[in-house]
Amino acid sequence: MNGAEAIDVARDAIWVMVEIGAPIMLVGLVVGVVIALVQALTQIQEMTLVFVPKILLMFVALVLTLPLMGSALGGFMARVSERIVAG
Repeated sequence: MNGAEAIDVARDAIWVMVEIGAPIMLVGLVVGVVIALVQALTQIQEMTLVFVPKILLMFVALVLTLPLMGSALGGFMARVSERIVAG
């Protein structure tokens, strides 16, 4: 494996990592912003109010996107395996 192929594998790995992490991170971001806006509008400054809805909705997003994550990881593993077999 030369340098260009190693960079291709690393780039592919980073892209798969972004594909897997993005849905959960976006849900956490949106929920956090919405709850922060509600707290600012109602002047409720309870720090623990953010955690329960964020954890629940991130878990729901994880359950919904788990097939996508599995297929992305399976595809990446297949591509890496093909490179290993090709030598």
